[in-house]
Parts: sequence; C-alpha cells; structure tokens
Amino acid sequence: MAEPVEEPSNRPSDPWGRIKNLKSKRNGSNTWQVVAGSAVLGLVVATGAVLAAGPWDNGQRKAERQLAAAEHPTGGVHHGRRLPGAPEPAPSAPAVLGALDTAVTRSAPQDPASLRTALAPLLAAPELGTQVAASVVDTATGKQLYGRGAATPMTPASTVKIATAVAALSALGPDHRIATTVRLSEDGRTLTLVGGGDPTLDTAALRSLATTAAKALGGDGEDPVRLAYDTSRYTGPVRHPIGKNPNIAPVTALMVDEGRLDDSDRGPAERSKDPAGDAARAFAAELTAAGVTVEGEPRAARPAAGARTVATHRSAPLSALVERTLTNSDNDIAEALARQTAIAKGESADFAGARRAVTTELKKLQVPTAGARLADGSGLDRQGRVTPALLTALLARAADPERPGLRPALTGLPVAGFTGTLSTRYRDTTGTPGLIRAKTGTLTGVNSLAGTVVDPQGRLLAFAFLASGSTAPADAEAALDTLAAALTGAGGTTG
Repeated sequence: MAEPVEEPSNRPSDPWGRIKNLKSKRNGSNTWQVVAGSAVLGLVVATGAVLAAGPWDNGQRKAERQLAAAEHPTGGVHHGRRLPGAPEPAPSAPAVLGALDTAVTRSAPQDPASLRTALAPLLAAPELGTQVAASVVDTATGKQLYGRGAATPMTPASTVKIATAVAALSALGPDHRIATTVRLSEDGRTLTLVGGGDPTLDTAALRSLATTAAKALGGDGEDPVRLAYDTSRYTGPVRHPIGKNPNIAPVTALMVDEGRLDDSDRGPAERSKDPAGDAARAFAAELTAAGVTVEGEPRAARPAAGARTVATHRSAPLSALVERTLTNSDNDIAEALARQTAIAKGESADFAGARRAVTTELKKLQVPTAGARLADGSGLDRQGRVTPALLTALLARAADPERPGLRPALTGLPVAGFTGTLSTRYRDTTGTPGLIRAKTGTLTGVNSLAGTVVDPQGRLLAFAFLASGSTAPADAEAALDTLAAALTGAGGTTG
C-alpha cells in the first residue's frame, strides 16, 4: 500500500516570492530581520521584530497588501477603506495581518529554562507517538535554546527537503537553470530531444523548442526527420524505492509536467509509466504542428557525434524551484534537485550519488551531519535519517546575512494558515498565522515539522520537531502545531 504523504493544498501558493532582509544592531551584534511586505506599507511590527511572512507578488498577496494599506495608512486619501477595485483579501488575511499587530505584545519563553517549562509537557503529548525529538535555535547566534534528543537520527519524512534544498542552493547557486536541448545531426536527418532533468518542462516549452528547431531545419518541411530522445543525464533505477506511487513519477531526466496525467500541478496524481517516451511523443506532435515531417516513432538514443544544439529551453531559476518544492512539498522537483547536486559535485546522478553529493555539500556548510542518512531528496524513503539539530542548523545557515544564496530555503517554507501544505493548519490558533513558516512531513506513523517562528522579542527562531509511532496523523499534526505556536507565545490551541 502506498505511503501517505502530505497532500498540498489547492489554495494558490507563491513559489516565486521573496522576503525583505534587513540588518540591525541588537545588543551590539548583528541581527537578521525579515519584515513582511513592502516598507511603504508601514508594517514594521516593532524595533527588532523579525517576520518571515513572505512576498506580496501574486494576486493573493496583492490583496493582503491592499488590506494592509487600508488598515495601516501611510498617507494619501484612502484611509480606513478599501481602494476602489482592490481584490478581495485571501481568507487568511485578517489572521496574518492581526499577527503583525500583536507580535511583540504577548509573553513567551525567552530563555532555555522557560522554554523547557513550556515545551516539555507539549512534547509529552501522546498524540505524537512513542518517540519525539526537538531542537530550537536562535538563528542570529546559532545557539541552541532547547533540545530534546536533538542529536537523535529519526525518519524526517518531507522535512528532509530542507536539506535537499540547502545543498542544491549551496552547490549550484540560486540562479542556476536546468537546460533541455534539441540537437541536430550533421546530416540534418535526426533531431534528439535531450533531457537535462527539469521536471517542470511543459507543453509550452516543447512548443517553443519545436518552433526553434523547425527554423533550424529550414526547407519546406517535406524532408522527413527522425526523432530520438536522450535521458542519459540521469543514471540508475528510475523507480523510487517506495515503488509505484501517485506522489512521485519515475525519476528520469526527461518528462513533461512531472509525468502527471491530469491537470494538477501538486499533490498525488496518476503518473505516466514512461515519462520520457511521452515527452518525446508530445515533442513530435509539436514538431508536426510546426511543419516538420517526423518519420516513425521516437526512439531512445544519444545524439550522434557531431550533432549541434539548435534549440534550448531553461527552467525557472533554482531559487524558484526550491520555493515551489518546499511550499507544495513537491517530491519530483526535490529528487531533481538532489540529482542536480550530484551532477554539480561530480557524482553519479542516481539515488546513491545524490545521497553522497548532498551529504558532502552539507558537511561543507559545517552543519552536524553525524547520524544523517540522506536516502533520497524527497523524504519518501523511510530509510532516511536526520537529526533535529541538523535541520535547525540548516535553517540558521539559510538565515545568515552572509549567505544570501541560501535564502530561498526560508522564503519557500509554507506560511501557517496561509500557503502550501500549511494553508489549512493553524486556523484556530490565536495570532500565529504569519509568524510561523514550516516544512511539514508525513509518512505512516511519522510526523514532523521544521521551520522558523518569530518570538515576542522579535527573534527569528529555527525549530524542528520529529515524531514517530503516531497512530492518528491529524492529531499528531495538531500537537506539532501547538509546539510551534508555543514558541510565538500565542494563546489558544490548534484545531
């Protein structure tokens, strides 16, 4: 039976977002501050406040901005009312914006002793199962404020995507793009579609490649061409160890829309048994539409010696792929990120090579990798192990002002009660939506949550809670949400 994993919400998400990063002085040391939205909104909560609540670029975020501007006027004539024609705010807007007003007025644990007092009884909740480990770190100093089994390796489920994302960003940089190319043989008779490992390749990209390739062929299109497709960029088994599963397609260097056979772009879906072949056949159809006569069926083969590149499509920047991976818990992109890291590190582009490459890159970042086993990039493999201390260390690295290239590992985290896999959680938790961003993780009997919170003193804390042996996923998720909410000093309980 397929392992259940978190099912991303169908609510709009914002994988393209950015956070505004500011440096300030606090007690003589640099403090990383993240302030939601644009400075023109006048929404800086208080001196020293830190809020990683994400961007305002898409329609949903514009709605939040309009509402924020109306409720917190900074000039002009639209004081206290909605601007004419402004879009309606998202359902979570009042909670998110309300959190901004109350962020520094609540009492909350401020030191290790009080954190122990607040968290210990919550970690003992039976809903969390038979084993629970935790780590809480101040991202500005890297100091662990609380730990319970923080160095204990446990099954991370999808929270391992944080490690995958940070390793990819570190090895490749946020501006890296994955290329899909078309190569033409010297005799002009064979086109080869060469997969680079971009799972987000879509029909529009294939159409553009076909149009460009058709121009390179010249002539009137009457001379037929053969079509080949090359998946040699990746090696090893294409099937994930979990087996056939609606949460992931065969891992191949060439596919369209993650091998999905419906119109979805996230969550479980029926997948193609042959993503590369399907992509080649779709490309053949686009070539035909562009006036090229394609002879026979596409075949798997590498480009012939001397073939030249006649068309190229590049994916969205790695920063955007990382954000989409974390927001929607996208398993297909996560595995692609792991393999791209393997290629960058000179390892084989398979599960084993990706594991070695990601581990090597994390060691380079000087985070605690003892006991870690990065079995895959997505967290679907139950053999994977990480420690809470590793996850919080990675989040702290991503918050480091000296490492701006790692920032998408924070900006991609779902916002509590607002985006991605947290869009339906924290709805009944007083004041926490917008103050918590976290990656979820769910397998049978395994529940995890790792991310950042803003405490009442304006500190950005990184946390990781890993639990196993749970029997009721919804109850375990509520218990994890309560733990994260406790770090904000929020009252109330999760539903």
